[in-house]
Amino acid sequence: MKFWNWVQAESGRELILEGVIAEESWWGDEVTPAQFKADLMAGSGPVCVRINSPGGDCVAASMIYTMLMDYPHEVTVKIDGTAASAASVIAMAGTKVMMSPTSLMMIHNPLTVAMGDSEEMRKAIQLLDEVKESIINAYELKTGMSRTKLGHMMDAETWMSAHTALEMKFCDEVMFEEKSADRTVENSFVFSRRTVTNCLLNKLQAKIEQPAEPAKEEKRVNASARQRRLALLQ
Repeated sequence: MKFWNWVQAESGRELILEGVIAEESWWGDEVTPAQFKADLMAGSGPVCVRINSPGGDCVAASMIYTMLMDYPHEVTVKIDGTAASAASVIAMAGTKVMMSPTSLMMIHNPLTVAMGDSEEMRKAIQLLDEVKESIINAYELKTGMSRTKLGHMMDAETWMSAHTALEMKFCDEVMFEEKSADRTVENSFVFSRRTVTNCLLNKLQAKIEQPAEPAKEEKRVNASARQRRLALLQ
């Protein structure tokens, strides 16, 4: 059963990835990957990949990632809900990766089921280590982070909110946010307040610098005191 679906939106073609990435492994499967590639190449122009998935088969994720990276047009990834495990690898193929403010991304070590003697267990461990290194390649290309740090994050099973993922460069933008709107208001307020303060200080300075009347010694003393206060303010 297909876990992907293509729809035609106003902005162009959208690839919807929902649920588990491949119920069965693509390992040794030639039909399903070929069908996915045929669907991808059936059209042209930019595509949008919308993801809400807990992950799944790492082989399928790797092949989808590679096909999207090879696609000759812009690929925008939008994470609507969750991009966890193998789904986070697919997300790294986006020319631009956008996350809903309520979405999550999770990265962790690959998992497998093994059975057999100690030699088989060692082979399984070696396989998992190599799969982990291959996954780190995708994260490293996107984020520019060190492989050591990415490995530690995978060891810890790291969940990231949209803003955390943005800070760590797993995504490029948080959807629906009005960029710098609050900052503009804040900076405008600070600038206005500073302007008013400077204007007031200039008026005080002008008053202080007025020639003192010889007969009014007290005014000269007060002016001197104001000058000291002004120096402290500056």
